Amino acid sequence: MRAIVSLVLVICLVTSGASAQTVALPAGQTGDAYFQESARQVRTALAEVPNTGRARNVIIFVGDGMGLSTVVASRIFEGQQRGVDGESNSLVFERFPYVALSKTYSDDMQVTDSAAGITAIMSGVKTGNGVVGLTKAAVRKDCASARGAMALSLAEMAKASGRSAGVVTNTRLTHATPAGAYAHTPHRDWEGSQDMSAEVIAAGCVDIARQLVEAAPAVRMDVALGGGRSRFLPAGAGGKRTDGRDLPREWRDTGGPGALYVQTAAELAAAPVSPSTRVLGLFAEDHMPFEIERVAPGSTAPSLAQMTLKAIDVLSQNPEGYVLLVEGGRIDHASHLGLARRTLTETVAFAEAVKAALGAVDLEDTLVIVTADHSHGLVLSGYADRNAPVLGIAGDEGSRVVGLDGKPYTTLMFATGPGGPDGATGRSDPSTTDTSDPDYRQVAAVGLRSAAHSGEDVVIYATGPQAYLFRGVVDETYTFHVARRALGLDGAPAPATVRKSGKRRLWPF
Repeated sequence: MRAIVSLVLVICLVTSGASAQTVALPAGQTGDAYFQESARQVRTALAEVPNTGRARNVIIFVGDGMGLSTVVASRIFEGQQRGVDGESNSLVFERFPYVALSKTYSDDMQVTDSAAGITAIMSGVKTGNGVVGLTKAAVRKDCASARGAMALSLAEMAKASGRSAGVVTNTRLTHATPAGAYAHTPHRDWEGSQDMSAEVIAAGCVDIARQLVEAAPAVRMDVALGGGRSRFLPAGAGGKRTDGRDLPREWRDTGGPGALYVQTAAELAAAPVSPSTRVLGLFAEDHMPFEIERVAPGSTAPSLAQMTLKAIDVLSQNPEGYVLLVEGGRIDHASHLGLARRTLTETVAFAEAVKAALGAVDLEDTLVIVTADHSHGLVLSGYADRNAPVLGIAGDEGSRVVGLDGKPYTTLMFATGPGGPDGATGRSDPSTTDTSDPDYRQVAAVGLRSAAHSGEDVVIYATGPQAYLFRGVVDETYTFHVARRALGLDGAPAPATVRKSGKRRLWPF
C-alpha cells in the first residue's frame, strides 16, 4: 500500500509542474524490447521532413484483394519463412512514413470489384462495378452509354504531358486492374474479340487488347508486361481471337524501331533499352503462374519484381519522367480460391517487387504508392500461440481450441469460398490434413464457388514527393488526386517551399 501511495505522489508532483518533466521509469520498462522499438519509431517520425516537391515519376502498386488481414498474415508468414519473429515483422511497404485508409465502395455497390476500384485509383472517379475507365454515366454492357463517359487515366495523362507510361501485372494484361491504365470499356470481360458477340462489335465497342495496341501515340503505353496471349493472337496461332488479328505483330509494326515483343524471362532480360524502346511482354496464354509454380523448374515466366525493374529501366529513358502501374493480381485469385498459402506467397512476392523498385528509384523525385483496390474475407482468428505457424491450427495457451462441433480450426479462414460447408457433411477437421499445403482450402463460413470480396477500408502506404498528403480516411479516388498533384498535372502552382537534399535518396532497407 505504501508503494502505491508513493507512486501516486510522484505522479501528482510531475503533473503539477508548469514545464515539461522527465519521469524516471523502471529499468524493466525502459529496457523492454517493445518499449525501445516504439520509442525508435517515434524518433524516426520526428526526424521525417515531408518532401513537398513535385514528382517526376509516380509508381502505383496495387495488391489486388490485399486487405489488411492479408497484409498482417503475410507479414507473419514472411517472417516465419525467414526464421525470424513473424508477428513483429514488417513487409517493406509497411515501413513507409505515410499511411491512410481508403474507402473502396463503388458508385453502385457497397463492395467494389477490380474494374471500378482501379478506375477510382487511376482516374479519380467512382463508377459502376464491371466498368473500366469510364464515369458513372456508363452502363455495364451498354456500348452506347460509353460515348461521352471517358475518364482519362493517370498513365494517359502522363503520356499526354510528355512523360512515359507503363503497366505490369501477373494476371492477363487485359484483366480489369491493368486495363485501368489504358482502356475504356463498359464491360471488363470484353478482353478479346472472342469475348464479344457480333452485336457488341457491330455497336462499335473495341476489345481491351485492341485498345492497348491501337491507342493513339499520344497516350499509348510504352511498356506492357503480363499474361494473356490468348487475347492478342488469333485462333490456331497460339491465341483465341476470332478476328484473325495478330496484335503483337501490330505492336511491332506500329511502335517504331524500338518496339519489341517478348515471351520469356530470358527474352525480357535481354531486351535492349534505349529512348525508343517500347516493350510488349506476354508470358502466358492466360494469367501468369502462381509464384509457387513460377519458381518451379522449367518455368520461363519472369517474377513481378523482374518485370517491374525492366519497366523502370525502360521508362527511365525519358528525362521527363513516367507513370507506372504494377499489379500483384494473383493475391486476389488465390483468395477467390480459398487458398491461403498462395495468397500469402503472392503477397510476399508483391512486396519483393516493391522492394526492388525502391532500390531502383530516387525517392527525391519518385512518389511510390502501395495500396489495394478492395479487400477479401480472409480472417486471422484467435488464439494461436506466439510464433505458431500462421497456416496452422489455432490454440489457447498450448491447447487446441475446438468449435461447438468438436473440431479445431485453422488460424486463417475465409468468410466465403470453396472451403465452405456443402450442407451435408459440415466442415472438415483441419487436424486430419496438412494445412500448410499450397492447395489446402481454408474453411469458409459460407460455401461459394469463388470467395467474395469484402468491403472494409484498405490501406494506402506512400513515400516520396507529396506522400505526406496521405492521411486520415479518404475515398479511393483520393490516390489519383494526390498523384496528379504530385506530377503537377492539376494546374496548381509549384509548391512555394520544397524540401530537396540535393542527393539521391534511396530507401533505407
